[in-house]
Amino acid sequence: MRPVVLLTGPTAAGKSALALELAERFGGEIVSVDSAQVYEGMDIGTAKPDRATRERVPHHLIDVVAPTASYSAARFAAEARAAIAAIRDRGRVPIVAGGTMLYLRALTEGLSDLPPADAALRAAIDAEAARRGWPALHAELARLDPLAAARFAPTDAQRIQRALEVVRASGVPLSALQGRRSAAPLGGTVAVALMPEDRARLHAAIAARFEAMLAAGLVDELAGLRRRYDLHADMPSMRCVGYRQAWRFLDGTIDADALRATGVAATRQLAKRQLTWLRAGAAWRVDPFAPDAARRVVERVARALAASS
Repeated sequence: MRPVVLLTGPTAAGKSALALELAERFGGEIVSVDSAQVYEGMDIGTAKPDRATRERVPHHLIDVVAPTASYSAARFAAEARAAIAAIRDRGRVPIVAGGTMLYLRALTEGLSDLPPADAALRAAIDAEAARRGWPALHAELARLDPLAAARFAPTDAQRIQRALEVVRASGVPLSALQGRRSAAPLGGTVAVALMPEDRARLHAAIAARFEAMLAAGLVDELAGLRRRYDLHADMPSMRCVGYRQAWRFLDGTIDADALRATGVAATRQLAKRQLTWLRAGAAWRVDPFAPDAARRVVERVARALAASS
């Protein structure tokens, strides 16, 4: 059985380019691990591979749902496993690449047994947040589930909402339910984490990439999505980094300078969270900015493939 290549790292670390190189070199197909690339039409702000790239190398779990829809980690894990099995059946190498760490954990470790999403309860929590603000709901969560609240920023709407939903629906804190998970093995894997040793270089790459997204038309892309779909700012798709800030710009609550500054700052915070997850993992690490980084990764994957033959 061909091993699964698991390629992770923070945003702007070069995962997509390296995954493409691995796929072309070893006859692979790419399974995207990106909670924003699943949405149709969200191309610029997600750094989605263009059509020509996707014609050269098959990509999976991109453009799965409309931006009005929800897409869960559980659904990702099931669809990613199906894609991996199909890739192996074709005699090709599955390259699972991306930076949504919850999705990656759902795939490799399984998910905790949590209550299912409750649309009515979520709507009620959203209405409360509109009246009281997310910091007030964070304070409520701190009383009900202090361990979970300590992990979330007072403005982290998505996580606060889910934690409150769980405790209100089940009467049991989210932190008490998490950690009990299991998943069927993927078979052989080779896990690689891109871990920059110089944080300043990553920050520079983040700033350059966000500037490029703005120049490519991120704001116009979002304006088009708002015309095409019945969107609102609290939808999961519109909470994605870049789109959240562009939404505020289109609403006139921030100017172009603030759009740029807040977009870069939010992306840096995302990278910081990704690196925290990666440090706790057991993947082999390489500095993506090292001159020999790509060669070292290629050699490691080549050895794993040879050993599986």
